[in-house]
Amino acid sequence: MRKLKLQVQISVDGFVGGPNGELDWMTWDWGDDIKKYVNDLHDKIDTILLGRKMTDGFVGHWTSVIEKRDESTKELRENYEFAKKMIDTPKVVFTRTLEKSEWKNTTLAKGDLTEEVNKLKNQNSKGDIIVYGGAGFVSSLIKNNLIDEYYLFINPTAIGKGLEIFGSLEDKMKLKLIKSQSFECGIVVNHYKPE
Repeated sequence: MRKLKLQVQISVDGFVGGPNGELDWMTWDWGDDIKKYVNDLHDKIDTILLGRKMTDGFVGHWTSVIEKRDESTKELRENYEFAKKMIDTPKVVFTRTLEKSEWKNTTLAKGDLTEEVNKLKNQNSKGDIIVYGGAGFVSSLIKNNLIDEYYLFINPTAIGKGLEIFGSLEDKMKLKLIKSQSFECGIVVNHYKPE
């Protein structure tokens, strides 16, 4: 059975976005060490899950990086290969409102969340599944105990209030720390599995 992995940027006080979804608190001056970590994590993935609200920004961002690859900024050149992975990896968008996909290499999941995710987990495939967001969608996955591995990218910033992903839990959730790793940019990645 394939695993569903969550990779998410989170503040030290447990928020994944500001009160209105702001992301200006995130650390983005990543060094080669954390870029390699993310590439290695994604190399074991062959499906990306997204909530409907996040998909436009996610696909739009990575498409923009690919389209601008010939521009001379170092950042665009470095991000091109990863952007290609993001666009080339099949995506499943969970939605109740859309009738057809607006994005390349993307299908829609419109049924019951647990049934749809378990159907994906049971597909015959060598790669795992990763979810990047958004906050409400990830909260639903957590509440329904569908995530097999958590990769929490803890940014060295406290923001006081904002969007949570663990707020919908009705009971305690115990996690087992598999590995904790710090990076030059100040981010610490904690890799957990549910106990």
